[in-house]
Amino acid sequence: MNPDASMQNQALAGHLLDHYAGRIARAKRPYLLGLSGLQGSGKSTLARVMKAEAEARGWPTEVLSLDDFYYSRAERETLAREVHPLLRTRGVPGTHEIELLLSVLAALPHASDKLPVAWPRFDKGRDTRIPPSRWPKVVRPPRLVILEGWALGLRPQLQSALEKPVNALERADDPDGAWRRWVNKQLRAYQPLWRKLDALIVLQAPNWDVVRRWRSEEEERLLARHAPLAMDAEAMVRFLAHFERLSRHALATLPALADSVVEYDTERHVTGLSHN
Repeated sequence: MNPDASMQNQALAGHLLDHYAGRIARAKRPYLLGLSGLQGSGKSTLARVMKAEAEARGWPTEVLSLDDFYYSRAERETLAREVHPLLRTRGVPGTHEIELLLSVLAALPHASDKLPVAWPRFDKGRDTRIPPSRWPKVVRPPRLVILEGWALGLRPQLQSALEKPVNALERADDPDGAWRRWVNKQLRAYQPLWRKLDALIVLQAPNWDVVRRWRSEEEERLLARHAPLAMDAEAMVRFLAHFERLSRHALATLPALADSVVEYDTERHVTGLSHN
């Protein structure tokens, strides 16, 4: 991260924690703060900075990523065979083990040496979970839990919005709309998780084209490091097409549902911070 981005994240983390400090202090259980942002928006980095800042204030903090709860590659192969081939690709609603995430959140207030709480880590380079022996584990209840993910807070689309494909992937691989209807239906199962959030912060990108550029730049850095399964430009275009529909839906609808909205320009500079 460049120095300017680091300073921006530290300042932003401080502002956000100041805003929620009273609620965190009054909470009788771990305060669950959702951090929602589309691909490449920097939510994982901001979550790490917020954790460090919160712990400097004396608040034991854990960060959970929705991405870590993706089904394994083998489980997604089963979905691809039984439901739709496009479900081989991780990311859309229906490819996360939401029940496991809910059970982790339920266990965290009771974490102890006798009842340690562990949760998965997903290796994107190998496209599957790391072995359970290497999962993070906590033995004390946190004061703050930050849950970050690309679709946090998103509600299902109207059925009428599903009729027309939004890109070439949907036209070629989902001509009858079966995949997008199934994904939209799965999103209903995420709503109980969203309702557990004590507050939702949305990192708002300018538009889908910028999100696509941000995510492609990340992948170019992985390619340069020869990371396993790093995608070339053509593979990246196809991968991102899986997310376009719901990303556009998120850009249009999430700010109105959020407790706080952080607005970014095309170079990820913060241009606004508002609280609803």
